[in-house]
Amino acid sequence: MGWFQRLTEGLTKTRDAVRGSLDRLLARGPSPEAIEELEAALLAADLGPRTVARCMERVTASLRKEGNGLEPAEALKTTLVEVLNQVQSRPLTDIFLHGPRPFVLLAVGVNGVGKTTTLAKLGWRVKQAGLKPLLVAADTFRAAAIEQLQTWGARWGARLGVDVIHHRHGADPSAVVFDGLAAAKARGADVVLIDTAGRLHTKSNLMDELKKMRRILEREVAGAPHEVLLVLDATVGQNALAQARQFRETAGVTGLALTKLDGTARGGIVVAIAEELKLPVRVIGVGESPEDLQDFRAREFVDALFVQA
Repeated sequence: MGWFQRLTEGLTKTRDAVRGSLDRLLARGPSPEAIEELEAALLAADLGPRTVARCMERVTASLRKEGNGLEPAEALKTTLVEVLNQVQSRPLTDIFLHGPRPFVLLAVGVNGVGKTTTLAKLGWRVKQAGLKPLLVAADTFRAAAIEQLQTWGARWGARLGVDVIHHRHGADPSAVVFDGLAAAKARGADVVLIDTAGRLHTKSNLMDELKKMRRILEREVAGAPHEVLLVLDATVGQNALAQARQFRETAGVTGLALTKLDGTARGGIVVAIAEELKLPVRVIGVGESPEDLQDFRAREFVDALFVQA
């Protein structure tokens, strides 16, 4: 399955809500009810009030022009592309290829957002790019996290050779990070992918542990961490935006990964985060397989939201 087809299928729930309202607006004409329905659909998709206001201004202007200028669908798409272009970045694999050795990525986020799975998929992509990845299971607070990362590493490692550094449950996460860096140097790893415990800025002990890990990274590898990737669950909508605000302030986030876009009608949260925070969106998740973790591309994302079924 091609990249665009995967993305299109992954965004089905969000697209159905937005596209249906837009089609009804075009079929019935610019009645107040139809315009209000489209606005409600955009808000329900979690595009954010600022972006929705800008979109509706463009759409209503296009309706008044009666064929002169952009059609309503194109006016909507153009507005969204303008917002999302601000957060499109180089693909992570390109950053890895041209970055320092070892390149150290620290994944942060609350429990349940898909950090561990996202890191395992990134490990697969690193290997596909011809580089040697190393996964570090530094989430020692959650009993299943170590086993989960080992399972993913073994599932794809049997085919690709992805190693996982881990300690026992309850071990000092900073000690795991230290050993992971030592292993990376000894084994000649190109990219170190570090899984951390789910935490919020209100959990002072976990935030302190994260700061401790960063001190070790800075001491052991020049410039590390080279990427602090915040993983967000798109299904929680505006809560994802609130998490992004918190982690930007407390964890030095440099990029975002949006997961579970295939399971939500709130895929517009990508737009809301782009509008408010301007943080680069590195990857988006639209399925379970490693190939379903996609580089974020603004134009293709918007096209997938509006493609005709």
